[in-house]
Amino acid sequence: MSFDTFLALFVYAFVTSITPGPNNFMLLASGVNFGFVRTIPHMLGIGVGFLSLLLGVGLGLGAVLTAFPLLHSALKIAGGAYLLYLSWRIAMSRTLGNDAGAAAKPMTFLEASAFQWVNPKAWVMAITAMALYTDPTAPLLSVLIVSLGFAIVNLPSVSTWAGFGMALRGFLADPQRLKWFNIAMGILLAATLWPMVK
Repeated sequence: MSFDTFLALFVYAFVTSITPGPNNFMLLASGVNFGFVRTIPHMLGIGVGFLSLLLGVGLGLGAVLTAFPLLHSALKIAGGAYLLYLSWRIAMSRTLGNDAGAAAKPMTFLEASAFQWVNPKAWVMAITAMALYTDPTAPLLSVLIVSLGFAIVNLPSVSTWAGFGMALRGFLADPQRLKWFNIAMGILLAATLWPMVK
């Protein structure tokens, strides 16, 4: 892979990782509701889950979904349903989770990892990255390079959203503000399904 291609990959990885989407809206809400430290497993889960998705797509899973459209449709429906469930959970959250005994809990590492496999934006990112930046003459090496490029860029990018959420905690300590923030985040998260249903 040439330096120019690698640089283009980094820009693509950064732009797709930092822009709004299901993961980033959930991290913003988690940063507000649980703080940065309690959101770390969620952030790490996104990184590891997306890395595994990239490797899966790069090693042939994307071709399997293209060959079996019914499987692709089932994945989209399952992902959409889970995304709506998460939207509802966020929208109905009413208190800041300041202690470990709070009823509401941040997303776990495993939940966040598994979510990448039904996250519509993650699939688009992974398939596009593998289509654009892998080299058919060195398929395994280029899949690993693309995956590594995303791994380097993804965690700092998504962490920014949790950091923004943490910065808003003081302002949103007011129950009414928090209520409307969480409702707005739930609606925005649900709205990320729009490109899937158009």
